[in-house]
Amino acid sequence: MLGLGRGVTPRTGTIVMAHASMHAVGCDARDLVAALLDVLGPEGTLAAYVDWEMESDDAPFDAATARAARSNGVLAETIRAWPGALRSAHPDAGVAAIGAKAAWLVADHPLHYGYGPGSPFDKLVRGGGKVLLLGAPLDTITLLHHSEHVAAIPDKRIAHYERNMPSGRVSFEEFDTADPVHASFADDYFAAIARDHLAAGGGATATVGGATAYLFDAAPLHAFAVAWIERRVRR
Repeated sequence: MLGLGRGVTPRTGTIVMAHASMHAVGCDARDLVAALLDVLGPEGTLAAYVDWEMESDDAPFDAATARAARSNGVLAETIRAWPGALRSAHPDAGVAAIGAKAAWLVADHPLHYGYGPGSPFDKLVRGGGKVLLLGAPLDTITLLHHSEHVAAIPDKRIAHYERNMPSGRVSFEEFDTADPVHASFADDYFAAIARDHLAAGGGATATVGGATAYLFDAAPLHAFAVAWIERRVRR
């Protein structure tokens, strides 16, 4: 079994949203999922941001079969395809989850502003969840898109697009997640938020396999990120 480093081992019963580079960790993705589920226990929940690997702009979305975006790594697809896993109904902000609170986490995912209130990211914060990075860069913390949504700043970038949903062609509106939500931020500013949070005493760091690992409490990280964003835009 893969040993998780001291300080980055989630407690039993926790909701954990995981991001990983399997190449950096140095094990099979199924072995990692099994290890994490063993640590979390029957009351725990393992989740991943999956997005959607569209074959074309006209491809129909089906939450039951939509593969995780390849750019999210092997772990996301492994969690999505795990026996008993559930996936939220948003094609792009979609989250897959396994475990005791999976149904609650992925239910009723809003189609507009899918990183905002009522989303799995909002529930991760409200449910006392954690974010685990195993070899994944700090700028891949998807929870921070929720922080972008919540932050009270002017001139947020807004994206409009369409998807073929089970009900037909649907128009979506989101705060932009392809680029930073505000023009004043660098492309990798999520990493700056995470580094500053670590420097302020938030989160924990360890080595797992060959990878640097980080474990963050979702609520403090989110609150820190909102304040960080608002402070810099108001300068």
